[in-house]
Amino acid sequence: MKMRLSARGNKTAFQGLRLLHLFRSQSIGSKRTNTPLRNNPFSPSRTTFGNIQAGFRPSNFRVMASSASVDPEPFKLALCQLQVTADKEENITSATKAVKEAASNGANIIVLPEMWNCPYSNDSFPTYAEEIDSDDSPSANALSNLAKELSVYVIGGSIPERQKDKLYNTCCVFSPEGSLIAKHRKVHLFDIDIPGKIAFKESDTLTAGDKLTVVETKYGKIGVGICYDLRFPEMAMIYAKRGAKLIVYPGAFNMVTGPVHWQLLQQARALDNQLFVATCSPARDEKASYTAWGHSTVVGPFAEVVASADHKPGIVYADIDLKQVEERRLNMPLTKQKRADLYDLQDCRNFVGFKI
Repeated sequence: MKMRLSARGNKTAFQGLRLLHLFRSQSIGSKRTNTPLRNNPFSPSRTTFGNIQAGFRPSNFRVMASSASVDPEPFKLALCQLQVTADKEENITSATKAVKEAASNGANIIVLPEMWNCPYSNDSFPTYAEEIDSDDSPSANALSNLAKELSVYVIGGSIPERQKDKLYNTCCVFSPEGSLIAKHRKVHLFDIDIPGKIAFKESDTLTAGDKLTVVETKYGKIGVGICYDLRFPEMAMIYAKRGAKLIVYPGAFNMVTGPVHWQLLQQARALDNQLFVATCSPARDEKASYTAWGHSTVVGPFAEVVASADHKPGIVYADIDLKQVEERRLNMPLTKQKRADLYDLQDCRNFVGFKI
């Protein structure tokens, strides 16, 4: 493959390409002959590439390589299956109590359900919506304060978010310092019509998000989706390609799809990508206009059910060791066996003009 750079091209970029080519070729040669690199461009005595070389230190390279190989720290995950009511203050109180209980039992990452601060209905979303980026968001502020007070990560299910004239189904993720480190807006809106069973159209009130979300934590990378996002395997595959070893889906499947699809989809996403999947549902309320299935669940990278709830309010705990992901991928190296010459998955984040 030939590459041409115009006279007006970036000289630094050209030098960088030469540096990368030399390093790769010499690295390959050293592995084959088991001899030290000659004319190593990363040697402190080398000044061939001017400022590019001066800005790089071998010690930096070693630190980067060693940090990437550090085993992730095990952690305890908690899924809080809450009973959601029409009283927002009561819902916030219920969530606060559950998060504190989970933290007292050793949970490091605590998850809440989809739409935990309001009933799941198009009538409720505009009424209960909050401007998360402002100081006037009682639900987000409560979770931020809890994360900081308890020194835990809180993956805050979802609440209806208002931004100007639009509403979103939004999950906020808070660090142990109480900082908002990620905000995932539901990408795939729940628009279905199963005659004689259920019909719902989130797009009547909500706007779809336009970004995917992978969160950096001290335990590893976590992908975030919301409910209907679970049905789209490409999204989970992109998360795996971006390094996520756990995907968390706050969700509220119903009494029609829940019994047949809820666990099946979790196991499919976990098995396809050889990673952990966790879902957190509201508890079931038979009197509600929309009845959630419940059954918050954690699935392992071999599609095994690690922990699961029934339909009642409660907290599900699971001890997670992300090293299991690498073990499963080593035993069954699917990513290395894929036929990129026949098919491939494109991450649109790499496209020019894509919103990050």
